[in-house]
Amino acid sequence: MTAPSTSGPAAPSPTGPAAPSAPKATAPRSTLRRRPFRLAFPPVSGVLRPRLLLTGLLLAAGAFLLFCWGLTIGDYPVPLGDVIKALGGSGDAATVLVIQELRLPRALTGLLVGVAFGVSGAVFQTMTRNPLASPDMIGLTAGAGTAVVAAVVLGWTGGMGLSTLGLLGSLATALLVYALAWKRGATGYRIILVGIGVSWICTSATDFLVARGNRFEAQAALGWLVGNLNGRTWDQVNTLALALAVLLPVTLGMSRWLRTLQLGDDVAAGLGTPVQPVRLALLLAGVGLVAFGTAAAGPVAFVALAAPQIALRLAGTSSPPPLVSGLTGAFVVLGSDLLAREAISGTELPVGIVTGALGAPVLLWLLIRVNRAGSGG
Repeated sequence: MTAPSTSGPAAPSPTGPAAPSAPKATAPRSTLRRRPFRLAFPPVSGVLRPRLLLTGLLLAAGAFLLFCWGLTIGDYPVPLGDVIKALGGSGDAATVLVIQELRLPRALTGLLVGVAFGVSGAVFQTMTRNPLASPDMIGLTAGAGTAVVAAVVLGWTGGMGLSTLGLLGSLATALLVYALAWKRGATGYRIILVGIGVSWICTSATDFLVARGNRFEAQAALGWLVGNLNGRTWDQVNTLALALAVLLPVTLGMSRWLRTLQLGDDVAAGLGTPVQPVRLALLLAGVGLVAFGTAAAGPVAFVALAAPQIALRLAGTSSPPPLVSGLTGAFVVLGSDLLAREAISGTELPVGIVTGALGAPVLLWLLIRVNRAGSGG
């Protein structure tokens, strides 16, 4: 007889069932995740997006710092503390005059133009579901530029201001692009391709008008066409501020319907969205923002294209958020204006040159990314 084995139970076979592993530690939930909320009074419900809110606050703070920094620069340097006092109307009388009458209109124009272009770009990119469908890509700024240059060179104002002429030029261009792109619907890529063609037509017409004008008129038109904040006055600020006071609440009020349009017309209609009236209202609001911004500072290149895409990635949303896109546009324009004034000593470049140099790589990156995604129309 053999003695019984005193060893313990046999070890499990390598091919046998594995021992149950210890439960994995779950990562703590991020404090920046969206949270639904419902209020009893007033009866409002929605989703709180902390990351979106934090991004907007940081961009607003950054834009305000750039705004104040720009007011310190000039032939008469002013410390930042004196700038804050002068904005409130206190301090040295000469400093208050320089800040409020000479420098503040320029800074406010840059701020408002950035907001207008950023919000308009977010509207068009979301509505067409294409990141390349910005107002400057589909010819809206070129149409406004042609109308304004025609008024400057030929004197055909007809009793209307430059803002009104820019609005009419952008609206006519938008309707032309939409009509030519319509073929049982208008997809994003078709709008972009037609818009590029219309944009070049408007650019050629503008070049012809500049060549036809005399030397003084041509210089004034060329300085404006690049996108320029030099010599802005309270007239441009007041007109643009009034336009934003009307168009911005309208656009933000339709942001919920704007998100449903991103799902397609059939799904949006099934969710209760009046598709065609909303699209027309958004088109008019976006065109108005572009037109008034272009009339105030010229067609500042690539802001409407780049700002919504930057805002989308900073906020982590599925589509460009309009208000954060506007704040991003303000930050981009004010920062580019500082670079334009300080990059070359003794030379003050137009802001459109800097935004064009910074925006061109963004355009190339978007073209590569969209091509890899294989989206078309």
